[in-house]
Amino acid sequence: MIRESRTVAGAVVFSGGEPTLQGPALAHLAAAARRMGFSVGLHTNGIFPRVIEDLLDKGVLDMISLDIKTTWEHYDDLLELTAADAVKRSLAVCKRAKAEGCLSVCDAVVTLFRGRESDLPSIARDTRELDLVLQQGVAPGYVPLTRQELEAAAAPLGRRVRIRTREDGEIAYDPVP
Repeated sequence: MIRESRTVAGAVVFSGGEPTLQGPALAHLAAAARRMGFSVGLHTNGIFPRVIEDLLDKGVLDMISLDIKTTWEHYDDLLELTAADAVKRSLAVCKRAKAEGCLSVCDAVVTLFRGRESDLPSIARDTRELDLVLQQGVAPGYVPLTRQELEAAAAPLGRRVRIRTREDGEIAYDPVP
């Protein structure tokens, strides 16, 4: 399927579920896509940092979008598993790869739900070396934040972010004119 899409696509992004659950298969597919001339991206929750390191060591990734779910103090309770240390390690791997020029794009993606806006300053500090993306949390029983509310949450950060909502798609937001 990847090979057949070469005429209409320039990139392949492996995303969830969680693609790093199947590290060897992911490495094989990413390397094959690279050999076919595609740019290769990964969207991950970061719970398997060794897989991310392996893909970067093999030079098969151009882009990583790393989901950051909440502050480190709340991480394990939110996911109901021990994941904070693994995601911290993945974040460190991503920061290093971006600083060394191994990754052209590395996003920290925060799905923000109403009532969790106070998580944002801490997450923004921890991810300041990466591009920050705020996306509207949408789930049954929750009223999603609007673009304006996401902008208001982003304003005190004092940095450029990308904001994604169902209503407006993705927009660039810069609190500094």
